[in-house]
Amino acid sequence: MILQSTIQDGVELVPEAESVEKTLSIIELIGSGGTAGMVIIAILFVLMVFAIYIYFERLFAIKAASKIDSNFMNQIKDHVTNGKTDSAQILCAQVNTPVSRLINKGISRIGKPLEDISTALESAGRLEVYELERNVSVLATISGVGPMIGFLGTVIGMILSIFEIANAGGQIDIKLLADGLYTAMTTTVGGLIVGIVAYMAYNHLVVKTDKVVHQMEANSLEFLDHLNEPI
Repeated sequence: MILQSTIQDGVELVPEAESVEKTLSIIELIGSGGTAGMVIIAILFVLMVFAIYIYFERLFAIKAASKIDSNFMNQIKDHVTNGKTDSAQILCAQVNTPVSRLINKGISRIGKPLEDISTALESAGRLEVYELERNVSVLATISGVGPMIGFLGTVIGMILSIFEIANAGGQIDIKLLADGLYTAMTTTVGGLIVGIVAYMAYNHLVVKTDKVVHQMEANSLEFLDHLNEPI
């Protein structure tokens, strides 16, 4: 009977000794940061959505702007050589890209000094570049502001932790520090993610824009060289 009782006691003690592994989802992690942490995470989320929207909107616009027929300039030069400036302008209007609009501006100045045509192309080129770069600078701003907002959350979290320690009479209890530490860590990670994504998106768009700008410059020079050729 004693042995049986001992065995039963041992069986009853096993479940009490088992440890339960606690998991924490992302939503619970964000919620553990308290009101301050949730507000900052919400701001960072809005910035992230805004950055992604700008990136894809500009990416599609730049891709559309870079598409041009390789035979476009040959057709333009043929029309100009034959004196068919109206046909050349119609072709530019049909293509409707930054390069074609730039060339169209140059065609409309044919008959004036070459220097005036070059100035007109430069002015039109600046306007086209400005249109291509529209809202791209916002990504650069978000890439800098995101980590700073995350750092603000870190400072707020530290203040909350110190406040709890002060109220506890200087006794350190990890449970009292939990909310402040969650706020500090979640906002820091969130800010860094937003900053990294926005920075990479900004640089990618800058590279894409530079290619279109180079394309415009090359075609403008080709057009001016053609006008400068002796007939």
